[in-house]
Amino acid sequence: MNALDILEYGHQTVMNAVKDVPADQWEHPIVPGGWSVKDTIAHMASFELLLLDVLHTTFCHTQSTLLERWLKDGEQFNHDEVAARANASAQDVLNEYREAHFEVINMILRIPPDELRQTGLLPWYGDGYDVEDFIVYAFYGHKREHSAQINLFRDHLVSRAEFNQYENA
Repeated sequence: MNALDILEYGHQTVMNAVKDVPADQWEHPIVPGGWSVKDTIAHMASFELLLLDVLHTTFCHTQSTLLERWLKDGEQFNHDEVAARANASAQDVLNEYREAHFEVINMILRIPPDELRQTGLLPWYGDGYDVEDFIVYAFYGHKREHSAQINLFRDHLVSRAEFNQYENA
């Protein structure tokens, strides 16, 4: 497994999902009562920052704040992080996601691959897992899941537009 490859595959999945979402649709719920594309990317930005926090805590031995909040109550963490970005523009949220991803990549580049594969560094995740496992399961899979939701929303928009075009012909 290669952490850089996994992180880039996940990032490209997110970027491909949002690339064709019209600007006027970023704040419409993906599903009734659910998050919008903007909210979903706000959530993804908070997870990039969470991963950065995990890396700093694990390899630089700094005090964690995001990780502690996430471990204490993941659902509340998600709610609070999306709400904290509610007044930001969709472009600002997307920029925050991209910048956080860039910081994660820069941090990963400074960590020797054998250290990323050392088990037991994340006792709260499980003694048999390493940081690369955490990246794959908690971040790559997470990005794939939310990107699929955005893709369905985007496909629905295209289908609706095609239907409207057919109806008006």
